[in-house]
Order: sequence, then C-alpha cells, then structure tokens
Amino acid sequence: MFDVRAAQAPFVLWQQMARMAWEAQMIIVLRTAGMMGMVQQDVTEPTRMVMEKADAATEAMFAALHAAGRGARADQVMSAALRPYRKRTKANVKRLTRKR
Repeated sequence: MFDVRAAQAPFVLWQQMARMAWEAQMIIVLRTAGMMGMVQQDVTEPTRMVMEKADAATEAMFAALHAAGRGARADQVMSAALRPYRKRTKANVKRLTRKR
C-alpha cells in the first residue's frame, strides 16, 4: 500500500529546514545589530546565544535517539532532531522582533 505521508516526508522536512534557516538568518541580523548598538538588546543576549546552542544540541541528540529507538523512519528521526532547534529559532525571532 502506498504511504502518502512517507512520500511527502522529504518535502515536509525540507520545509522545516527552510523555515528554520530563514529564522536563523533573521536572528543573526538582529543580534549583530544589537551588538553594534543599532537596536536595543538585553545585555545577556551574547551569553544566551551561546548557552541555547548547547541546550538545543543536547535536546536534539536525545530526541533523535528516542525516535530511532522507537524504530522511526529516517525523516522522522531528522524531524525530531530539528524540533529543539526550531523551537528556539521561533522563540528568538518572536522575542527579538518584539517592540520595546
């Protein structure tokens, strides 16, 4: 039997990655502008920037291992690994674009 969701999986995964990449670029621009004094930025932003990467990497590793351990398909494992990063990029864009 043809599994439509499995056939669409590469496109869904690409869409997740593209959205996250777009948000990551916005975050880089906003944080760089903040470091240059062009926009108001919390003084803890540089530290937050470093710490969140370590936290996201740890969460991503455990999510991927958990999905793989359940016998998930490769695209599902990859999607699980991307989720912690996507959660942070989405939150960062929302936080950094908020009017002060």
